[in-house]
Amino acid sequence: MATAIEVTQSPRRTALYIVSRELAKISSLLPSNPMRSIIVHSLVDALGLLAPSYSPSRRLVAVTPKRTSPSTLAMYHTQDYLDFILNPENTVDADATNLTDFGLEDDCPMFKGLSEYAPLVAGATLTAVSALVNGLSDEAICWDGGRHHAQKSHASGFCYVADCILALLALKRCPPLAGTPNRKPRIMYLDLDLHFSDAVSQAFYSTRPTGNIQVLTLSLHHSAPGFFPLSELSALSNPADASYDAATLSIPLHKGASDTTYARVWKLVEKVRDTYNPDFVVVQCGLDALAGDPCATFNWSLGTRDGSLGWCINRIHKEWSGKKLYLGGGGYHSANAARAWAYLTSIILDNPLPLDTNIPDHSGFPLYAPSFTLDVPAGNMLDENTEVYLQSVEERYEIIISSLHERLEVCSAA
Repeated sequence: MATAIEVTQSPRRTALYIVSRELAKISSLLPSNPMRSIIVHSLVDALGLLAPSYSPSRRLVAVTPKRTSPSTLAMYHTQDYLDFILNPENTVDADATNLTDFGLEDDCPMFKGLSEYAPLVAGATLTAVSALVNGLSDEAICWDGGRHHAQKSHASGFCYVADCILALLALKRCPPLAGTPNRKPRIMYLDLDLHFSDAVSQAFYSTRPTGNIQVLTLSLHHSAPGFFPLSELSALSNPADASYDAATLSIPLHKGASDTTYARVWKLVEKVRDTYNPDFVVVQCGLDALAGDPCATFNWSLGTRDGSLGWCINRIHKEWSGKKLYLGGGGYHSANAARAWAYLTSIILDNPLPLDTNIPDHSGFPLYAPSFTLDVPAGNMLDENTEVYLQSVEERYEIIISSLHERLEVCSAA
């Protein structure tokens, strides 16, 4: 494979960027995010991030994704669901009962191109996984992935294919790594989307007190009565509950969550990471928690201050050990999604763009009015995460981290 030769011969470290014209075209058909993929990749290119000279220490290598097979999709999805969505005839002439059964209505309508979208988007994420496992790089980016609501037998929450789950299953099958020959690799899934990672968390949820923790999921999100998705697992994790799983964790935040709140809870995220010590980290970088998103629920900024999205990703990139996969997700202001993922890409390249960078002249330029700059600043929304609430989360996580440590010791002894 030409990409492998290019990566291994480069004198600089590389980061892999999963992209192709076909992937951008098909992903841009997604009803919830029309044209977003093309807008994102166009800005990344216009900013010169794919140029070999962009960063002196790290090179971004574009990797063409491979479509995944129906048999690989069937490692999680049911066969009847796959038979339906992979048949292009069903995009124009589908029985209403089947549409309802497979969740293909309301927020997940059928669309022309779905039969190509599912294997290509899943294949893009799995292409990144394969590259990491095979040692082509220690970091990979797939902004078209991150579909964390897709269920085993139906679409949900704008998500038609469970690429996150398929990625975690693929990483679970990896043989022991050189540094830890006596255990299987540990995989941490961190979800930064506004909405709870319901499908992913449920897929790896287990109440076996002594079961091996090969996958740990941690979701930071908004949770409130009636707020999508409805899941008992979205509540603040509680070791006192009979249903508690030390490897399925949640940190729900109230409306208006700001950089200050994220900086506060990020200490807990890093304590979980330090305790678990993963070999692989999969980060779902959904952007609907950013200020300015149509969801209008959180007030997170893109910038450099402590707790901002960029600050969090920079810490993962620079200070967390293990191989890392960065995925996309929500984000319904397409220009801001392009701003954010381009900025995060520059962070991963060790050369963060200044937030006052002017948007270059390119086909999508008018979308960036009125500022025509890279930044996505915070707004004036009130942060409802009170000191009392944040203290309660911190106290709960002291118990959680202790229980996680105990569970890992039991696993090691077994």
